[in-house]
Amino acid sequence: MAAGLTGGCACGAVRYEISGEPVFSGNCYCRDCQLSSGTAMASVLGVPKGTVKVLKGEARYYEVTADSGKKISRGFCPTCGTPLFSLLAAMPEVMGIKASSLDDPSRFSPGMNLFTSSAPVWASFKENLPNFPKMPG
Repeated sequence: MAAGLTGGCACGAVRYEISGEPVFSGNCYCRDCQLSSGTAMASVLGVPKGTVKVLKGEARYYEVTADSGKKISRGFCPTCGTPLFSLLAAMPEVMGIKASSLDDPSRFSPGMNLFTSSAPVWASFKENLPNFPKMPG
């Protein structure tokens, strides 16, 4: 699903390509993902870090402590603010790619719903996916 995917920000200042296959894909409802996405959840594709090549520009990162208790760095375009990447202390070899930043977001297919215990009451969930109240592990 991931190999050959491309994406970037709204203004075009940051562009990337992915050459690897995903380690995971899911919709995360943790409070931090809500704040970084501006809605109930963030749809994220996790790929091996070495398979992501930034073709243009450079993301700016902001580090927080996520609901898991681990550090997470959120990468976004410094010009337009588009959320692009996540670097997870819990998974140092993986880079999260925001599905909304893909050139063709229809190629994203979530495999699970995470941190469902943090979802707002008005949030909808993709049916037939495993639901995890917190991070599985």
